[in-house]
Amino acid sequence: MNLRRHFTLATAGIAMTWLAAAGVSQTAQAAEVMMVMATLSAAQEVPPNPSTGTGELTGQFDPATHTLSYQVTYSGLTGPVKMGHFHGPAPLGQNAGVAVAFAPPLDSPIKGTVVLTTEQEMALLAGHWYVNLHTAENPKGEVRGQVMAH
Repeated sequence: MNLRRHFTLATAGIAMTWLAAAGVSQTAQAAEVMMVMATLSAAQEVPPNPSTGTGELTGQFDPATHTLSYQVTYSGLTGPVKMGHFHGPAPLGQNAGVAVAFAPPLDSPIKGTVVLTTEQEMALLAGHWYVNLHTAENPKGEVRGQVMAH
């Protein structure tokens, strides 16, 4: 092995040892993709309604690209979904304006990808976003669920 390569490998090894001792992984600069989820129900609407519909949000948030990919499934609603959105910022039990609207088609499953602003990202990660599905019978929202990231 030539001296230059040996020195480079030794230097890299020392740097890795120092980073590990400091509690820093090799991928410290790369943020981990987080899972997002929500369980939707009429009881979470503000105010609640008598619908027996249910739904679920599953997805991923990539902090490196600020990209949220999601899928919303639902069943048992009083009619077709007329509108669907992420709302926020709002803690559990409070209402907020639309943060991101779902693009048609709104049949189950609703799928999408969106790049978030810094403010939207902060609200999402703080648990201050919720999913709301609106129908003709429940125009303010039939089922809703607070989004949690982990």
